[in-house]
Amino acid sequence: MRYPLLPALLMLLPAPADANAYRAQGKPVRVARTMTVTPPRDWNQLSARPGRKAEVWTLDGERLNAVTWFGGIAPGEALLREPRRRKTLPRYSDAMLLAEIPELLESTYRSAGGIADFTLTTAAPDPFLGHAGIRFGYAYVDGDDLPRRGEARAAIVAGLLYIVTFDAPRTDYFDRLLGDVHRLTDSAAL
Repeated sequence: MRYPLLPALLMLLPAPADANAYRAQGKPVRVARTMTVTPPRDWNQLSARPGRKAEVWTLDGERLNAVTWFGGIAPGEALLREPRRRKTLPRYSDAMLLAEIPELLESTYRSAGGIADFTLTTAAPDPFLGHAGIRFGYAYVDGDDLPRRGEARAAIVAGLLYIVTFDAPRTDYFDRLLGDVHRLTDSAAL
């Protein structure tokens, strides 16, 4: 039996690459439902969301490099989605200072990922989204015993928390892509 329309129907199905969103260089895009970013190079947005107000972008796959955007986290909310009926993740509080945001991220990684070895390596004031912000670095060993490095930027605007994190294996990927991530996060605006 022949199906003459089968090739035409198959063309209408999304390609595997379309399961994730393509973020084209130079085209502004809405991120985490709150920020606007103009990528200085092409990126891929993963379809799975780690939280209701978060999304992940990557160049080579989430295990090799991941930029996670958290937008408009309100007081009392966790950064990541929690298992039902279990409120185990730390929560953002409107009483937090910018200097306490690295500890919030650290305790989130420890709780959500079972990370035991996590070290904050740097922290300094740094404007983000046109407001007072903080940039901080960290290192950790993930559940697969892979040493990773990360850098985050955060700002509190009108009582809401905005964070972007970059995580990659310590060897090669982190240093190679950090400049691209800086250009990407510098383009973020509310």
